[in-house]
Amino acid sequence: NPFHVLIIDDNSPDGTAKIVKKLQKEFPEQLFLLQREGKLGLGTAYIAGFKWAIEKQYDFIFEMDADFSHNPKDLLHLYAACSEKGADVSIGSRYIKGINVVNWPLGRVLMSYFASFYVRVITGMKVADTTAGFVCYRRQVLEHLNLDAVKFKGYAFQIEMKFSAYKSGFTIKEVPIIFINRELGVSKMNSSIFGEAIWGVIQLKWNSIFHPYKKR
Repeated sequence: NPFHVLIIDDNSPDGTAKIVKKLQKEFPEQLFLLQREGKLGLGTAYIAGFKWAIEKQYDFIFEMDADFSHNPKDLLHLYAACSEKGADVSIGSRYIKGINVVNWPLGRVLMSYFASFYVRVITGMKVADTTAGFVCYRRQVLEHLNLDAVKFKGYAFQIEMKFSAYKSGFTIKEVPIIFINRELGVSKMNSSIFGEAIWGVIQLKWNSIFHPYKKR
């Protein structure tokens, strides 16, 4: 299956845009670049990408890390879950079959694993990897959700998107993957970002009681 790739660059100092523009000459029909002026938050970058893909009428829209933490070969498995096996949302899951994380310090693994457990307890979602950033959406899901109303811009963004799809009645399936930590660069994860997720989950659940989600 041919995949089209959209890179969103928030004025990165590492020369990402320059490299992408060079590669676009080789892949003019498959590689696209969306440049933004500065650091506007991870969630807003995803939403900008989602809106771009909706406008272009792609039927299946993926989000993933571009540092090879997510194996591009797994795109086929996420795609099959949505295109052949009835999922509206498929998640590349680190925790659906044990803990499949490579090169993470133990503390980081435990923090991530128990964060997902905490989210399941509070929200009632039957999703093992609620904080995963490797996801395939049917276009209809993203069209149904009010992307402009998404509250969280950081780590809790991933949780909010899954929770919104879940409360709207969409079918979510998890696909086991092996997550390999980046060899170059530095993760932006820290305790304050996790703090947003901890309190954000309670806020999401509380708001959903008084402001029910529109069903699909």
